[in-house]
Amino acid sequence: MNKKPSYEKELQKREILMKDEQTNAWYYEDHITAIVNRARKDGAFDNLEGMGKPLNIDEDLVYNPEKRLHKVMKDNNVLPNWVKLGKEIDVLKEELKSYTVEYNIKKTVESINQKVFQHNLTCPPTAQRMKVNLEDVLKK
Repeated sequence: MNKKPSYEKELQKREILMKDEQTNAWYYEDHITAIVNRARKDGAFDNLEGMGKPLNIDEDLVYNPEKRLHKVMKDNNVLPNWVKLGKEIDVLKEELKSYTVEYNIKKTVESINQKVFQHNLTCPPTAQRMKVNLEDVLKK
């Protein structure tokens, strides 16, 4: 009973079902990984230019994906939506300080809180903002 079912043979043809030569265990491998592994075995990566040399990486950005993203976007003159929303929130908060009519205060607080919600959905965790509490504003 050493016969494999036909679906296993089909998976082997597609390079999805692979056998580990050391442990003799079967495992699944996606198509791209199979291509890269075959190229590695064939020596396609043996004599690459710069092999064994350190990568030229800005050390400030290596462990901080937020800084890296910010630098790439800044270099390409792209402003993320959450930054735009943050600026709009700041403007609305300044306007809120000048209002004395309760209706205007309520509408502005609603608008700020909607923008804060959208901002927090798209910004990095470290840039999250707090909603404005209407009761706190009305007390002032």
